[in-house]
Amino acid sequence: MSANILFFEAATCGGILVYFSIMVYSQPQRFRSIPSATGGIARLACARLHEHGKDIAPLLTKAGLTLEEANDPAVRLEVPAQIRFLELAAGALEDDLLGFHLAVSFDLREIGLLYYVIASSEQLEEALRNAVRFGRITNEGVRLRIAIEQALMIALDYMNVDRLSDKHQAEFLLVALVRLCRQVTDTRLAPLRLKARHSRDRTPAEIRKFLGCDVDFSADVDEIIFPKQFAALPVTGRDPFLNNLLRRYAEEALENQTFARESIRTEVERVLTELLPHGRAGATEVARKLGMSPRTLSRKLHDQHASYAEILDRFRAALARRYLAERELPVSEIAWLLGYQELSSFTHAFKRWTGLTPRQFRSSNAA
Repeated sequence: MSANILFFEAATCGGILVYFSIMVYSQPQRFRSIPSATGGIARLACARLHEHGKDIAPLLTKAGLTLEEANDPAVRLEVPAQIRFLELAAGALEDDLLGFHLAVSFDLREIGLLYYVIASSEQLEEALRNAVRFGRITNEGVRLRIAIEQALMIALDYMNVDRLSDKHQAEFLLVALVRLCRQVTDTRLAPLRLKARHSRDRTPAEIRKFLGCDVDFSADVDEIIFPKQFAALPVTGRDPFLNNLLRRYAEEALENQTFARESIRTEVERVLTELLPHGRAGATEVARKLGMSPRTLSRKLHDQHASYAEILDRFRAALARRYLAERELPVSEIAWLLGYQELSSFTHAFKRWTGLTPRQFRSSNAA
């Protein structure tokens, strides 16, 4: 597994009131660059599928991923694709608690740099502050916030990702957060209360036993609440010198990632959103909009290990899934928004991306 296994998808720590709230754009035209993650949760699911003799290739295809991406821990995965893959993997494994089972069984050190920044902090509160600062290194689709009021609180905002389509990643994050704050404080912390946006009829016995409390499902927020005094708990592996050193590395990683997200690829995606509905999303027109020649655009993309054709195809695939979630949008209009003159061309492309027709995909998500 990758050293940067995930998150965290949550960065974490001490989970102490955890809101998983979501920012969902109501208008497809406001779509921005697709958030990515290190993909650790998806790769944990791949390993579980391998253990059970399941063929992961068709599941990856339906989620809009490839075997090459899944097998290369250096490749970041799009967060919506990871969520979709976890849902498909849970179905293939017949495991409705897949997120929970993955969260309780992996080595927390696989989180990588973020884990060691957290684990070398002085107190749980400081660990959480570090998680807030550096959490998006591992998952751009989730932003961490904390507050200390009547209780210790950790809030997670889903950024440009549909929270209500996510069950397994959310449960993974909730459980991994609790595990992490228990491990770094060497204390069996018990939450006062948990809430989750997605629905279940009742708290599964395994989850109740692990947490020590029930979960309020179908809530208006996702949150874990611990007593306020837990913020002052010392971290057992605290090391101020090491923490300062690791924070410098984390700052560099954050700066590099910010630069990458503001790169030419992001600019290409922005222009594509404007040009696709007009059927003018060729490389020449995109280059003109960006004020450069097609040759310069190609060179800049090559420097970032990308090609225009690859960006266009992946961006269309992600936009298609986003637009199909907007149930009032007819499939024919979505085809137009993506720059396809014929509905049949869009249907063929979407089946190549996911293994499903657009209508089948929409129906499966509704179910």
